[in-house]
Amino acid sequence: MEKIPKQVIGNTGLYYICYELSKRGWNVLPTSRNAKGVDIVICSQKANRKFTIQVKSLRKRNPVPLGDDPEGLFADYLIVCRNVLEEKPEVFIVRMEDAKRGGIIHERIKNGKKSYWIQPEKYERFRDRWDIIGDGYE
Repeated sequence: MEKIPKQVIGNTGLYYICYELSKRGWNVLPTSRNAKGVDIVICSQKANRKFTIQVKSLRKRNPVPLGDDPEGLFADYLIVCRNVLEEKPEVFIVRMEDAKRGGIIHERIKNGKKSYWIQPEKYERFRDRWDIIGDGYE
């Protein structure tokens, strides 16, 4: 099978999540790709609720890489979009605050460098938890 560039995987997951949020009544604003910060800003129909989202897109069942500083994860929600090239990608939704405090982020120090990630068994319990965000009509 042809190697799919990481940017294509990332864009596919990002726009799938935008589609799903739009169906739920949110006004969805994807940010500039490859820029530091959040991936999506959402706003309710009445503009009384606004949230930021970090999307992590995966081609298959893998750990979610979080880089070298989990404090850089400052969005309101983390959404993992897995199997992005399939007919119906899998979606896992967690409040970033819960991810940081809930013991689901793993840390490793190798050669003096730290790295952080979330194992699949830790994020899989959040499958299709759209209720965590709610809908944009409220």
